[in-house]
Amino acid sequence: MKIRFTKMHGLGNDFVVLDAIRQNFVPTPAQARFLADRHFGIGCDQILVVERAETPGVDFRYRIFNADGGEVEQCGNGARCFVRFVHEQGLTKAREIRVETQSGLITPRLQADGQITVDMGAPRFLPAEIPFDSDTDAVVQPLSVGEMQIDISVVSMGNPHAVQVVADVDAAPVARLGPLIESHPRFPRRVNAGFMQIVDRHAIRLRVFERGAGETLACGTGACAAVVAGMRRGLLDSPVRVTTRGGDLSIAWDGKTGSPVMMTGPATTVFTADIELPSNLT
Repeated sequence: MKIRFTKMHGLGNDFVVLDAIRQNFVPTPAQARFLADRHFGIGCDQILVVERAETPGVDFRYRIFNADGGEVEQCGNGARCFVRFVHEQGLTKAREIRVETQSGLITPRLQADGQITVDMGAPRFLPAEIPFDSDTDAVVQPLSVGEMQIDISVVSMGNPHAVQVVADVDAAPVARLGPLIESHPRFPRRVNAGFMQIVDRHAIRLRVFERGAGETLACGTGACAAVVAGMRRGLLDSPVRVTTRGGDLSIAWDGKTGSPVMMTGPATTVFTADIELPSNLT
């Protein structure tokens, strides 16, 4: 089976984007793992699927599959790539679109300078909404990881995040602690682990070990969650420049319950091609 795809990235967080409107294809978990494989497939952190909306008044439906084949709720860098893709592919002429995801509606807008701003919705903090096993919604929570105890802030940006403050993000034990936090039993659906260094009240540096993908060069929802966590801890003021290993994002939030987080950054198309899927993948 031959499928058409587009390779894109948002600050190095890379995607295989599939148009499921003009071709009848949504990957199975095995097919998603093949597409994401950097040796035998195309290679990506996530696979993004563009579908027709199921809700009146909404432009598109957006589905996200991690490199391990699991479907997840949200992806911020992917949302920026999504709006660039539907524009470049002639699926819409609107500069602002409404897109339904597993976690609700998002509203990405293509700016005149080529940057893309996404209304990522309001952050959520109740443990049941993350989900996180805790009897309190305190801003800072202790988490036992191996023989260590770390302090985290838990935030849902449509997907779960555990953010900790570190003195030096370059020296942070992301490879060692990331998998332990991701699969911690207190997070029944696993979690994205963020490591945040405060530069000043309007700037942070960030690394994220993503659920089902490992450490990526950038994480849009992770940047939103980190800024929200930092503001709730009294460490940051909006707007905040988030420097990842792939580049910078701008995150703005007014700090009010129910207010949306606004994320602005680039999205880049790399190439479009066809690939033949192995017939033994189901």
